[in-house]
Amino acid sequence: MTRTPPARITLRALRGTPLADVSVRNVVVAAAHALAERHGFALLDVDAAPDRITCTIDADRTVALGFAAELRRGTNAWHEERTGGESLWGDAAE
Repeated sequence: MTRTPPARITLRALRGTPLADVSVRNVVVAAAHALAERHGFALLDVDAAPDRITCTIDADRTVALGFAAELRRGTNAWHEERTGGESLWGDAAE
């Protein structure tokens, strides 16, 4: 049986640099670690920049896509509650 190579996924803010705020960046990185742990796969690497987070996970691309969607949903909800409705990642209609 061949092993699936790790998958890398990036969430990028559509505007601004929301992760330049260290407290926001720390919450997003912690959320990524918690999500991976909750679903039983390793988070191999996290690279957080002011406008994006890139995660490498020990799972296939389909799992990585679901991971990114859930990370986006959860951190957006947290940020919207914290800021009174401002989206962390932006909306596709922008």
